[in-house]
Amino acid sequence: MANKSGNAYALTILCPILGGAPPDLPTGTGGPTHTTLLRNQLQTLHVNEESPMAKVPNTYLCRFWVLSDVPYQGKPAFLERLKSDYLVFCSNFHGELEPYLEGMWNALQEGILAILGHCVGHETVHDASSFIAYVKKCQVTTTFFFNGSTDEPLAQQLKNLYLKQEFSKFAFENQGKSAGELQEAFREFVQRTQPTNLTGPTWAAGAYHLDRVTARAVSAGVASK
Repeated sequence: MANKSGNAYALTILCPILGGAPPDLPTGTGGPTHTTLLRNQLQTLHVNEESPMAKVPNTYLCRFWVLSDVPYQGKPAFLERLKSDYLVFCSNFHGELEPYLEGMWNALQEGILAILGHCVGHETVHDASSFIAYVKKCQVTTTFFFNGSTDEPLAQQLKNLYLKQEFSKFAFENQGKSAGELQEAFREFVQRTQPTNLTGPTWAAGAYHLDRVTARAVSAGVASK
């Protein structure tokens, strides 16, 4: 299946954006169009660990953007034009499509409705089932999908990343110690990092820097002294 690679799924959807301005704006006033309003809305979304999508389980990476035209590469290609602007959403995630979309709806219902409110057919979306059906109508097949992750669930990958960073610090800080000192330090390391506990301490979803992870650990009272 072209959309899948191992346990990872690549979702791409193109949702046609409504033409003109919203009906509550006076006709002929030159007010912002649905495309302009949607683009501005997307630009206000937070990123990294504050991104709304950080709340959606098993999201590896994702992106929203507005597509207004397609590039023309010159001959032997031919010039094409889109019939409307499109909201594009791409996501790589762990698992199957429908459970992922249900988790996305449960986490971001209001945000989803606000974004889709500028798209054709948005009035059909009112619950998880109708959201899944809408996405499937707008979905395009992903080709040449390469899964650049370890193919594990997100929680496992975040824990692995956290342990990798913490173990590198451990190795650097304990160079030259005796065997007894090293064993004691490693016992403290295991107690602090809890390798089998996927809920924490761990790397936060969306975090981009070790300092941000450390700050989260301190707030939870699990950072080393």
